[in-house]
Amino acid sequence: TSEVPEATAARTLGSSFKALAEVEFTGDSKGVIFAQGSRFGGYSLFVKGGKLIFVYNFLGVPPEQRLATDAPADGKHIVGVEFNKDSISKNLETLGHMKLYVDDKVVAEGPFRTQSGHYALCGEGLSIGTDSGDSGSSEYKPKFEFTGGRVINVIFDVAKDVYVNVEKAMAASMARD
Repeated sequence: TSEVPEATAARTLGSSFKALAEVEFTGDSKGVIFAQGSRFGGYSLFVKGGKLIFVYNFLGVPPEQRLATDAPADGKHIVGVEFNKDSISKNLETLGHMKLYVDDKVVAEGPFRTQSGHYALCGEGLSIGTDSGDSGSSEYKPKFEFTGGRVINVIFDVAKDVYVNVEKAMAASMARD
């Protein structure tokens, strides 16, 4: 599977979003379900050591924010995350609440801060079934391909607050040296 460039992937920066994957699990399932970003910031949903884990790496600043639960039983399941934005801090961090889902059930949740800029200096793309670039989590080495099952489908839903003020962005670009 080819990486979807950050510029054309669902924009999860600075906004509320939901990412859900239909996955066929077995007792041997491990690897990345979906990931975007790098060690300089990003996120990943993966299975490791019998756990379903979501990690959000905020600008590479430790510690990584993490939600985890036992991996689902054998068979097809819908797994994913939902981030609800509450505010933008004075440092332009997007503050809110992240939930980890298995099927229709919230299995873990907590406060998260997410990025409002880019996931990497050159933009690290969205990968399905692998982490194709620099690893977005310190918990695995790239590529960490999904094995022992199959990722059937992944859907992203971004909130209406994803609007980007292009005039403000252009003014900021012009103000730089």
